[in-house]
Amino acid sequence: MRSVLMSLIVGVDDCSSESDVIVVPSALDFVSQDDMLTPLGRLDKYAASENVFNRQMVARSLLDTLREVCDDERECIAVLERISRLADDSEPTVRAELMEQVPHIALFCQENRPAIPYAFSKYLLPIVVRYLADQNNQVRKTSQAALLALLEQELIERVDVETKVCPVLVELTAPDSNDDVKTEAVAIMCKMAPMVGKDITERLILPRFCEMCCDCRMFHVRKVCAANFGDICSVVGQQATEEMLLPRFFQLCSDNVWGVRKACAECFMAVSCATCQEIRRTKLSALFINLISDPSRWVRQAAFQSLGPFISTFANPSSSGQYFKEENKSSEDTSVEDKNSSEKIRGADAPEDIEARPPGGDSSVHLEETLAEGAETLRQPPGELSAPAESSSPLRLSPEPPPDAAGSEEEREPCACGLASQPEAGTGAQDSAPLDQELYNSFHFWRTPLPEIDLDVELQQGSGSEPGPQGLDVEPEVPAPGSASITMATRKELEEMIENLEPHIDDPDVKAQVDVLAAALRASSLDAGDEAGEAPRRAPQDELPSCRLDHDAAGPLISEETMDSALHYIHNDSDSGTSSGFSPDEERRAKVQDVVPQALLDQYLSMTDPSRAQTVDTEIAKHCAYSLPGVALTLGRQNWHCLRETYETLASDMQWKVRRTLAFSIHELAVILGDQLTAADLVPIFNGFLKDLDEVRIGVLKHLHDFLKLLHIDKRREYLYQLQEFLVTDNSRNWRFRAELAEQLILLLELYSPRDVYDYLRPIALNLCADKVSSVRWISYKLVSEMVRKLHRAAPPTFGADLIQELVESFGRCPRWSGRQAFVFVCQTVIEDDCLPMDQFAVQLMPHLLTLANDRVPNVRVLLAKTLRQTLLEKEHFLTSASCHQEAVEQTIMALQMDRDSDVKYFASTHPASTRISEDALSTASSTY
Repeated sequence: MRSVLMSLIVGVDDCSSESDVIVVPSALDFVSQDDMLTPLGRLDKYAASENVFNRQMVARSLLDTLREVCDDERECIAVLERISRLADDSEPTVRAELMEQVPHIALFCQENRPAIPYAFSKYLLPIVVRYLADQNNQVRKTSQAALLALLEQELIERVDVETKVCPVLVELTAPDSNDDVKTEAVAIMCKMAPMVGKDITERLILPRFCEMCCDCRMFHVRKVCAANFGDICSVVGQQATEEMLLPRFFQLCSDNVWGVRKACAECFMAVSCATCQEIRRTKLSALFINLISDPSRWVRQAAFQSLGPFISTFANPSSSGQYFKEENKSSEDTSVEDKNSSEKIRGADAPEDIEARPPGGDSSVHLEETLAEGAETLRQPPGELSAPAESSSPLRLSPEPPPDAAGSEEEREPCACGLASQPEAGTGAQDSAPLDQELYNSFHFWRTPLPEIDLDVELQQGSGSEPGPQGLDVEPEVPAPGSASITMATRKELEEMIENLEPHIDDPDVKAQVDVLAAALRASSLDAGDEAGEAPRRAPQDELPSCRLDHDAAGPLISEETMDSALHYIHNDSDSGTSSGFSPDEERRAKVQDVVPQALLDQYLSMTDPSRAQTVDTEIAKHCAYSLPGVALTLGRQNWHCLRETYETLASDMQWKVRRTLAFSIHELAVILGDQLTAADLVPIFNGFLKDLDEVRIGVLKHLHDFLKLLHIDKRREYLYQLQEFLVTDNSRNWRFRAELAEQLILLLELYSPRDVYDYLRPIALNLCADKVSSVRWISYKLVSEMVRKLHRAAPPTFGADLIQELVESFGRCPRWSGRQAFVFVCQTVIEDDCLPMDQFAVQLMPHLLTLANDRVPNVRVLLAKTLRQTLLEKEHFLTSASCHQEAVEQTIMALQMDRDSDVKYFASTHPASTRISEDALSTASSTY
């Protein structure tokens, strides 16, 4: 046993007996032997070792060896050659260790050996490419990571990518390749596509990628292709995407494996961004609907998560409401925008709409064309108008009746008013019902109802009919075939609408709506011949100066389809808060718009349905809330009525995470909607968030300034009374809440008058200056200093003087040392940020500051010494002018230099590098939380 213990002792003699001494070689002897070897000798020695760990050590030390021999080009090449031999090691761990060092070695060769630029291409790149097909999974993964790192750092020449990398990857994805290797090679091809660019991707990667999308044997390959489909589309561009990739994408979206379809749903937005608007609307929309209704719950879940981002790809500045209210917009921009909007209504809304239209719809004048293309009619050639430009008699233009009352659709002309196309002769009510849906469009929601409609009606009437032989004053004695008069039920509905709106007649918007309804009711009364009975419901003649009706016209002045559209406009006006008791079908029509396919919007609105949480995803409402600002921006503020109910539902959701998501984005939504809709629809929800949980309130608080600056000043002042409530939190230890409040109050100073700042923001700021947590106090010092700046510049400056006096009383003479220290911090911030002119500071604050030189607490004196020496004396006012104030400062500093505390002496005598308030606070002992 003794001999065993002795054998463990290295280089130490046993003093008991000389015979027991066992001399063991020291480890230093081996170290000295290695030191005698050259770097290449050591490399060769351990690379030939049978010990795996020695060979691993060689792989780790390759970069250090290169640094040692970097001055000799021949030795550098020798090291690279030994790397090639080491790459043939039979142990996978050695090969993996070597591959981890390759990116570092390549970067070293690129930076330090410009004389051998071929080093990487000749010695290292072949190893990386060869390891992509290694039998060991760890080695393959390491080589894949190394290849991507080399491509990202642009260490591989473009010619090498084309001749050495891409051919190997294409070969690895051959049909007879190993399954795992093929899957990994496809993934590498997809990840390297953005790095190598469009040209190489289209020529070398895209053909094989398309083949892999149709791999019938391995769904793993198809899944990888589907997951990276969006990246490939974004690289190759629109043309290649539409011609080569979209057919494959359609196949992947209908794959038998739900994982492939789920991957397609997750990348749908990226694919949509690489296609044109027409394909996005006509093909991708229907494909996405299939994914939303997929049998697999996981596919539906991924599809609903991507629904909002997919809808956002339909965003079009010409159809968004961002500049609907811009008065300085040129007429040409307006006409082009209206034309684009009408074209979307006619041809790109949904295939069902196109199929439901009658064959002769092109020869009739649709209501959406009347409203949307009124400005374009002004520019039509005179030959296309039924009346010359000199005509100034609105609603007197009556088209010549068709010669054959039972003629074909091509021969029928619009009715007298020209507001809507007429149903086919002999068709019943069920045949005209689809026309109601066709004639309806969201343009009615925001079109100014009175004079513009009359002008557009006149011009569109002229453009929609050929001039008759009798000229402009042709008044047919019989109504046009197929025209339908307003029924008693429609007139009764008009009366009920007016009765519901009369209590709100004080609102100018509601009054305009009543005028429109009254005019429509009057027109229907004239047409039915019962003008006397409907007189109490009519609008006065002088209220509608442009509606000069032809009392002798036998044709109906307004069609039933037009009346339905007018009713929808009144019911769904975004500024009207009244309820008109519409049927569920009419409520559904109220959410119709023309920006995105209606089926997509309907699915998005259904995400708040409680049944969706059970059948799709419990977090589906959160995904809906997260993407709602993007959807609102895409639809535009003129279509906000489509989302209003959904937004209110989300704002009252039981999950606080949903409400928190809305709270963090409500300021962005306010920018999208504008001040009027924000005041009407967002302010009540904003007020609710202010009283919610702290997790929700923090979202509102972080963007409080961004939201309040969008409100009218009177509405903004109402929140002055509620700012104090932010000081109260559910958890008193939530100090970050108070810190965020202080930062927001700094921004809010510009939104309020000096009196409001003094009356409402000052108490909060002083309260925060005395907070228990130092981080809150540091931000509050900045807040108080900015408040001093604003109030000092106000006229009269009495508010600033009163604030300074309160600072002196509450903090400068505070019985607690932390309060007096806070006063010094505030003075330091005021000096650093030039919140007060130095002459004013010397009079109002400096005398009280200098009295703290005799404070009994060293912490206060230390901070005072730093403030005077590092901040105050650096100002130009005290450097160039000799005054009594400067003399008082110098005397105070001299007194501090003789202080009994060593720290006070130090800071009063030297100039440390740190002059920032936060660093001062960190280096000064203070009470912290």
